[in-house]
Amino acid sequence: MTSLGSTLVAISPQQAKYSKQLAKKHGLTFPILTDPHNKVAAEFGVVYRLPQQLKKLYMEFGIDLERFNGDDSWELPIPARFIVDNRGDIMRAEANPDYTNRPDPREIISAISPDE
Repeated sequence: MTSLGSTLVAISPQQAKYSKQLAKKHGLTFPILTDPHNKVAAEFGVVYRLPQQLKKLYMEFGIDLERFNGDDSWELPIPARFIVDNRGDIMRAEANPDYTNRPDPREIISAISPDE
């Protein structure tokens, strides 16, 4: 992405120590920024609170959001992608509650480099 004059970053409510472990495990080469208490996600309107039955299911699978995120809100951001220009204007926004639905990388490249 840097060859196209762009930078890819991820933003997560997860504490930095867990994001670093995740990046190492998956060989991620882009930064994962920490969003304590989902403040940035809330500004973008993409935060939701997990219902009690889903909270229970997460705990059964060993996903302790209180530990990972460092608060007891049990809130998560809806997976979203934003392409922001160098002035800070949002050129493209996409959010989908289904975290398995990810944009094709070619779509992102064409959005940042229309001549490609």
